[in-house]
Order: sequence, then C-alpha cells, then structure tokens
Amino acid sequence: MSQLSAIDLRKGMLVMSDGRMANIVHWNIWKSDRRSRIQMRLKDILSGRVTEVTAQSDDRYQVLESEVIDLEHSYRDGNEEVFYAKDGEEHRCIAASVEDVLKWQAPGYKGLMVDGALVTVTVPQYVVATVADTSPAVKGVPNAMKDAVLDNGMTVKVSMAINVGDKVRIDTETMEYKDRVS
Repeated sequence: MSQLSAIDLRKGMLVMSDGRMANIVHWNIWKSDRRSRIQMRLKDILSGRVTEVTAQSDDRYQVLESEVIDLEHSYRDGNEEVFYAKDGEEHRCIAASVEDVLKWQAPGYKGLMVDGALVTVTVPQYVVATVADTSPAVKGVPNAMKDAVLDNGMTVKVSMAINVGDKVRIDTETMEYKDRVS
C-alpha cells in the first residue's frame, strides 16, 4: 500500500477514504486564482454508495493494491461462502455480502482481491436464466412485454413470445431482458 497526494490520483484507482475502500469513478482538477482543488467521486466498494469529495492537491490518500480474479462458487460454510479460482485456490467471504450476487446462479463470478483477501464478488453483466412462470405466449404483438418469474425467483419483463422453460439473457445491472437463448 502506498500513499499518493490527491493531485496524483486518477480515475479507476482504489483508495481508503474515511476508513472505507472506495473506487475513484470521477477525478477533476479545479484551478482558481489562489489554489487548485481536486474534485472526486468515490464509490464505496461494499455499499455501492457514491460520495463527492473536494480535496486539496496535497491531501494524502492510501492507495490499495487490488486484483480482479475469476471465481466459481462452491458451497456455504457457516456464515461464509466459499469460492475457488481457476488454479484451485480457495477464497472465502462473508455470506451476507454476496447473497444478492449468488441469487443469479452464474457459472462464474469476478472477485475483487485487496491485499490478498477477497473483498467482494460481482456477477457477470449478462446471465442466462430459465423462465419458471409466465403467462402464455402471444405472437404478433411487437414491443409488448409481460412479467416472468425466473428460476432464481426474480421477476423481470420479457417479450410476449417467451414461454415457461425458455432460456433468456438478462442484464444483471438493469434487470432488463435482452434476448432468448437457444
């Protein structure tokens, strides 16, 4: 872990801010007649909350060494979820922090490692899920949508031509139906 002044930080860096790990999602220098200031937007890694920070150019921030790795979910052990990397190395994190991610039942996940410890796990942007319940298909109605319950219990809007048992691609960030998968 190194420390950098605010003027040396850049978008995409992972820093400690007020005792929390945050990703810099926006960085801008603002110059006035007397001083320059740094405007930043920081996204908290664990909560996802975005905060605006105005810093002096010589304010110091602790920069964290991070790495994103591919993971597969294996099992739950007490209050921890166990994941394995492709090389067979085991990584654990608190179950409560990944319960929303694991609802998607994806074949693979991305894990954020900070200083050798698994901090958070994210689901891929697109996931293929099976429709468990929906009203009967109606053809010939362009751009019309209906509710469908997926095999993981989540409800999304899908095309009117989708039937129970169809596999659909869903955007996990927006919960939008993208297309049917054959």
